[in-house]
Amino acid sequence: MLKRKFAITIQRFLQENPHKILLVDGARQIGKSYIIRYVGTRMFKHFVEINLKEDSEGAGVFRHVKSCQELYMQLGLYAKTELGTKDDTLVFLDEIQAYPHLLTLLKFLNQEGRFRFIASGSQLGIALSQTPSVPIGSISIEHMYPLDFEEFMWANGCGEDVIQVMREQYENGLPLSESLHAYVITLFRYYLLVGGLPEAVNAFLADHHTVHVRKVHKIIHDLYAVDASQYDMENKLKIRRIYDLIPSNLENKKKRVVFKNIEGKRWKKFTDYADEFEYLVASGVALGVNAISNPKHPLIESEVKNLIKLYLNDVGLLTYLLYGNNVNAVLHDECGINLGTVYESVVAQELRAHGFTLYYFDNKKVGEVDFIVDDFNTLSPHPIEVKSGKDYTIHSALSRFLNPSFGFGINRATVFSNEREVQHREGVTYMPIYYCMFLQPCSVADVALPPLPPPAI
Repeated sequence: MLKRKFAITIQRFLQENPHKILLVDGARQIGKSYIIRYVGTRMFKHFVEINLKEDSEGAGVFRHVKSCQELYMQLGLYAKTELGTKDDTLVFLDEIQAYPHLLTLLKFLNQEGRFRFIASGSQLGIALSQTPSVPIGSISIEHMYPLDFEEFMWANGCGEDVIQVMREQYENGLPLSESLHAYVITLFRYYLLVGGLPEAVNAFLADHHTVHVRKVHKIIHDLYAVDASQYDMENKLKIRRIYDLIPSNLENKKKRVVFKNIEGKRWKKFTDYADEFEYLVASGVALGVNAISNPKHPLIESEVKNLIKLYLNDVGLLTYLLYGNNVNAVLHDECGINLGTVYESVVAQELRAHGFTLYYFDNKKVGEVDFIVDDFNTLSPHPIEVKSGKDYTIHSALSRFLNPSFGFGINRATVFSNEREVQHREGVTYMPIYYCMFLQPCSVADVALPPLPPPAI
């Protein structure tokens, strides 16, 4: 099986939060059900899994369940075995968005405490926004993503000792040895082609055959395209069109969505498609990157939503759409092929999987900076540029961004590229692209707050 970090997230929650229900959110085909099943069957004597989407398309056993007692009754019939107690029974409600009324019921299931429950869905963000009574206080939501690069390395037999060496070199601002760099950069290029969707990774591990991996990509991309429009009949054509335009938008100089191209109407603006953008991001098939007007921490305070960039949720899907079965563009840096879009996409995917909210900056005086994220260690913005070519030290917009004369007060940035060396020049740290796997929003250890002083008398 594929080793996933999210297994630890689930295990810890089930151990440390006995009075809440975990909701696992994320796009389809990223391994949610598998990892919940894997952890649940090992932690609980009784594990019952119900796919509510299949139920809604079939017998509809749970369609009209309105109370805890009704659910328990149907659950007993469904499980076909005697269940235990909260201490030894976990009920997994998969694709719960198929029955939004069950989201409201979670509050009462949690209060009764007869069994432990866990739920997942590929449209949870949308379902929760449309649920009139969200059980706040009874649930905790965790977002899951495709395999990140570290997980891809594990899948390819890379041991923790190698990754620990890489982590120590990164933390010390040092490069890898030439031999280790050659190994990791090759594996990283494989990751660009395969991506992190579990089925594609397993196909790659089986025989390293490009055609087999690309067949998986085609199936999942087509599935996402259908999913992107099937839940909103009124706007389904617009949602599908926006999703289909993501690769071509990323190939443009600005990379952001051009509203007039969605329906071929020049007067269209962001507000005409705000719901559709929110839908694609909430469903997990796209990663949204909003502009900021003022690069000050916290960045959300200056978010500008009408200038949005969208990335696909998996870099393997992008390289499938751009290059098909031709792997040479990625593996061998073929002349004339600009991999900037691919490199930006993989960094966006990596940052989002690690918990960053993604932003970018662009104005006429400075130019565009690829990504800006909040660094909660220093409580300051962290600009990031991604370069795929040999001219990685040329970044006029980033240089102006750091220039004190522009008054942003930011004196450090990171540039990722193919180069092995780590360099520090005028506030910019140049790092190999694979070091993006170690970026985290905050590395400060979790500590208990000091006790309150006694009240003044």
